[in-house]
Amino acid sequence: MDTSAFRSLSYGMYIVCAPRDGRAPAGCVVNTFAQVTSAPARASVAINKDNATCAAVRQAGRFTVAVLDETAPMELVGAFGFRSSEDIDKFDGVATGVDGAGVPYVVEHACARFSVKVETTLDVGSHVLFVGSIEEAQALCAEPPMTYAYYHEVKGGKTPPKASSYIAEEPSAPAAASESATPAAKRVGWRCTLCGHVEWVDELPDDFVCPLCGAAKDLFERIEE
Repeated sequence: MDTSAFRSLSYGMYIVCAPRDGRAPAGCVVNTFAQVTSAPARASVAINKDNATCAAVRQAGRFTVAVLDETAPMELVGAFGFRSSEDIDKFDGVATGVDGAGVPYVVEHACARFSVKVETTLDVGSHVLFVGSIEEAQALCAEPPMTYAYYHEVKGGKTPPKASSYIAEEPSAPAAASESATPAAKRVGWRCTLCGHVEWVDELPDDFVCPLCGAAKDLFERIEE
């Protein structure tokens, strides 16, 4: 199978949220939210079974979706896309609204939002596909929505291993050394293997954590350029 073909598919960037009894709401970044019918209006989303948001949507029977726009910073994507709702309150310090059913949604850097009531749940392996009726829809700003391609090519973002579209990258072959070339001074940095954030320092402190996704030092790899 030519896995590069999957990179031709178009996606957006969305934050899915669902309430939890007695705890902060759960939320995660997905790229699989899509309208499936227009009359009546229905939509679907696939969420990894291991995500806290998946369990929250199952229990609540509804969810909200915020369509991220191109101004969304990597800090916001990192918090909702690479950290767990079991470990942190992802909504702390983030501008939110509440729909008619009492489900929160992210307003910050979102150009539109939707509220969906789940009608059908389908186990598709690593993910659960939720299909439901769209009860609310609202445009929030005029900023263009962030596509998955924009997230990768402009923002420099990475795909989390739990994402539907995750494809493990094969290591590239080392470039052949030129005998006549004069070695240039190289800059040393450390790249987060989860979200792709780079810290340009010779060494990371032992207590260093990624400012985007919270990954510990041992999840960084040394790079040079």
